[in-house]
Amino acid sequence: MTVRDSVSEQPTVSVIVPARNEEACLGSCLQSLIAQTGVHFEIIVVDDESTDRTREIAESFPGVRVINPRDLLRGWSGKNNALMAGAKKARGEWFLFTDADTVHRPGALAASMAEAHQQKADLLSYSPEQEVHGLWEKAVMPVIFAELASSYRTVDVNNPASSAAAANGQYILISRAAYESVGGHAAVGASLLEDVALARAVKASDRRIFFRYGGDVVRTRMYRSFAQLKEGWTKNLVLLFQAPVRLAILRLTEFVLIIACLAIAVATSLRSKWHPAVIALVLLAVLYGFLFKRIRRAHFSWDANLLSLFGLPLFSYLLARSKMAYQNGTVSWKGRQYGRSLSSASIKGSNRRKRRNYKRPPQVAPREPAN
Repeated sequence: MTVRDSVSEQPTVSVIVPARNEEACLGSCLQSLIAQTGVHFEIIVVDDESTDRTREIAESFPGVRVINPRDLLRGWSGKNNALMAGAKKARGEWFLFTDADTVHRPGALAASMAEAHQQKADLLSYSPEQEVHGLWEKAVMPVIFAELASSYRTVDVNNPASSAAAANGQYILISRAAYESVGGHAAVGASLLEDVALARAVKASDRRIFFRYGGDVVRTRMYRSFAQLKEGWTKNLVLLFQAPVRLAILRLTEFVLIIACLAIAVATSLRSKWHPAVIALVLLAVLYGFLFKRIRRAHFSWDANLLSLFGLPLFSYLLARSKMAYQNGTVSWKGRQYGRSLSSASIKGSNRRKRRNYKRPPQVAPREPAN
């Protein structure tokens, strides 16, 4: 990617960071953002009723605007409400929606603008490099992202002739014109998977989207405990995959077969029954080879790739848990409970896979003038 020579040629980017109780990571995020060069930008942090030091940390960075969202409307998710508030205050011709747990590499913002221009994209999104720590994160995160890579193939997402659409809410760069034309986050306010919903709206409006792995641009650590990991993926998984129960059974079966082959190989070799032992080892190598080939596409470290075998049953559990949570209307995230109505709306929205005639939704409210 080549950044344009003259900064004056670059449009202004409004970087919008929704933040709800993000004291553990917001400082690193903002430090990486204010250090960006090569492009005009502003930073807006939307403090979404935080009860920790989030607002204090945001206000400690010079030039960062900290705002409050409007009261959360019934049927809206908290993140959509915060993002909408940030967009209303934004002055830029482009918006970058990015999460508080991201860290942006030097020159990332200018480079992503250059890539959006190069790809003629109205919406550009990166899947960040995922930081994982501890056994459970290293085991299950590669499995989930490998499945995402299979379900949302970039070759399809980036093809204007395909109805496939995807984006990662940790990094979405979108032109103001495209954002406002599809109704912004007001059009997806009831979705708990707002990133994919926004991408689908943009693509359905015959605008171009570009999506890729962006470890060279941004990294993130999504969860800092197993409790956070469990709650976060319970909110997301059933919305991301079309047949979650079937997928859970498939991955659990894969795990059982690999373990069974290993057990048979060990047991038979200990009794000097070499023929069945060799057969079991060959089957084990084939099954694990398929698993490892799939996991490698997720861009994790070698130790995480090896541990992904033990992530298979955990992934199946999280899929089943997500399915039950949406059926029972007990989805929660960051201290907010989302009942049956919003859960049902999210499920219906995630199941709209086919391209439809685009109908222009209500426009977002105009931006407010600068003070």
